[in-house]
Amino acid sequence: MDFLMVFLRLADWAVYQLLANSCYRAAMKVKNHGFFLLRNHPPQKSPHHQFPLFPSFTSCCFKKDQQQTIVCDIQNTILLNSKSFFPYFMLVAFEGGSILRALILLLSYPLLFVLDHELGLRLMIFITFCGLKLKDMENAGRAVLPKFYLENLNLQVHEFFVSARRFESRVMIFTRVPRVMVEGFCKEYLSVDDVRGTELHSVGKYFSGFVSSSGVLVKHKAVKELFQNEKKPDIGIGSSGLHDQLFISQCKEAYVVTKEDGKRSARTIMPRGKYPKPLVFHDGRLAFFPTPLATLCMFLWFPLGILLAIVRLCAGIYLPYHIARIIGGSTGVNIKIEGCDYSWEKKNKRNGVLFVCTHRTLLDPVFLTMTIGKPLTAVTYSLSKMSEMISPIKTVRLTRDRKIDGETMHKLLSEGDLVVCPEGTTCREPYLLRFSSLFAELTDEIVPVAMNTHVTMFYGTTASGLKCLDPIFFLMNPRPTYHVQVLGKLAKELTCGAGGKSSHEVANYIQKKLAGALGFECTNLTRRDKYLMLAGNQGIVEDHNSKSTKCPSS
Repeated sequence: MDFLMVFLRLADWAVYQLLANSCYRAAMKVKNHGFFLLRNHPPQKSPHHQFPLFPSFTSCCFKKDQQQTIVCDIQNTILLNSKSFFPYFMLVAFEGGSILRALILLLSYPLLFVLDHELGLRLMIFITFCGLKLKDMENAGRAVLPKFYLENLNLQVHEFFVSARRFESRVMIFTRVPRVMVEGFCKEYLSVDDVRGTELHSVGKYFSGFVSSSGVLVKHKAVKELFQNEKKPDIGIGSSGLHDQLFISQCKEAYVVTKEDGKRSARTIMPRGKYPKPLVFHDGRLAFFPTPLATLCMFLWFPLGILLAIVRLCAGIYLPYHIARIIGGSTGVNIKIEGCDYSWEKKNKRNGVLFVCTHRTLLDPVFLTMTIGKPLTAVTYSLSKMSEMISPIKTVRLTRDRKIDGETMHKLLSEGDLVVCPEGTTCREPYLLRFSSLFAELTDEIVPVAMNTHVTMFYGTTASGLKCLDPIFFLMNPRPTYHVQVLGKLAKELTCGAGGKSSHEVANYIQKKLAGALGFECTNLTRRDKYLMLAGNQGIVEDHNSKSTKCPSS
C-alpha cells in the first residue's frame, strides 16, 4: 500500500510538471486536488468582486406597457442543473460521428476534469467536431438532441418564458457552448429570437475541430458588445455561478435560477404533455442520457451485448418458437402477452387472417409469430438484404403500385395468415402515424395487434443509420421488452365487405382502437414526414446490391 501511494504521488508530480509550462490553472488544479491521487482541500475564496445576492427568477414581474429584452444562458438555466455539457457532446460524437469518436471523448474525461472550463470546452469541441461533416451535425441537432433537451428542460423556467411571450418580450440566448448545438432547438421549440454561442471553424463541408478566431464566447463581454450603443437588456437570468453573475450584472434587472430551482424534482421536470412542441419523431441509437458513468457502462457492456444479440438471433432463426421464447427469456428478453383470443381459428375459413400491427421495430412480425406460435408472412415496402436473409419468417416486398400490392396481398392471404403494419414506418414515441387504408380492402378477417417496446440502452430503429443493424441493436439491450396485445377480431359490421364501411373509415377506427389500447395519440403524419424531418429525404433506403429504393408515403 505504501508503495502504491508513493507511485501515485510520483504520477501526480509528473502530470503537474507536464502542465506547468503550458497551462498554469490546470497545473495548479492538479497540485491542489491531485489527478490520480485525489486530495480534498477547503475551497478558497474567490478574489473576484463579490456580487450581491440576486433574487430568484420567480419574483420577476413583466411590464405591460413596454417590450422588454430578456437575456439568459441555456446551461443550468433553461436546462436543469448539470455539472457539464459533456452528455450532449457525447450525443453528437456518437450519433453524428462514430462509436470510436465517442470512445475517445469518454477516455478524455479525466483530462476534462483537470482542465479549467475553457480548455476543457475546447478539448471537447476538438474531439467531437474534428472532421465531422456539417450535415451530420445539422442532422443531430434536428433529430437527436431535441429529445434530450426536452427531457431536461426546466418546467418553471419554460413557464417563465411563456409568460414573457405573452408580454411580447424579446428573448436572447448567450452561451459558451457551440451555437450549432443549441440554436435549432432554441428557435424551433422555445421560439427564442436570437442565439449567440461559440462559433466553430470549418473547412469546406467539415468542421476543423477548432473554435473561430473570436474564441470561446464570453457572455458578459458579448452582451456589452451587442448593446454598447443601446440601452442595457431589461432582464438577465442566469445561475448562481461566478460567470453568470458577471453576465446578468450587465442587465437592468438580474435574477438567478437557484440550485434548488434547478434540481430535478416534480416541480421542475417537464412532463411530456407540457412540451412546447410535440416530440413525435427523433433519431439516434442511444436510449439513455450519456453521462460519463452511463457511457462507461455502455462501452463495458458493448462486447457482451454483441455476443448476447448473436445468441438471441440464432435462437430465433434456427429453433422452434416455444424453445426460442424460453432461450430469449433466459437471456433477458421480456415478452409480455395480453389478449390472444384464437376463436377465429375454430371456424372454417377459406382465407387467412390479416393481423394489423402498430410498428415499433422491424421485429414486430417476428415477436407476433412467436406469440401466436404459428408461421406468419410479413409484407414490407423496404427491408435490407441482410434483414431478409436472417428473418425467421417469410417476408414479401411490396411495390409502390396500389393495384399490384393489393393483388399480392390477396394471394398471400389465400395461402395463410398475413401481418401488415399500415403505418409504413416505425415510430418510437407514444404516437401512431396515419394508417394506409389498403389493408381494409383486402378482407373482413382483421385482427388488430397493439405492439410496444421498451429498451434501456439502444434503440432498434434508425432513419439515417444502417437499417440492417436495427435488429442487432435491439437485441443488444440488457433486458429488451416486447408488449404484444392481440385484440379481438374486428366486428363484421365495421368492415368494408359485410359492414359497407369505406376503407378510410376502417383504417381510422383501427388506428384509434390501437391507440386507446396503448395509451398513444393518433396523428395524421406519414413516413414521408418522418424521413423529411429526421433524414432530410423522403425515405430513401440505401441498398448496396441494387439501386436505392424510395419508400412510399401512403
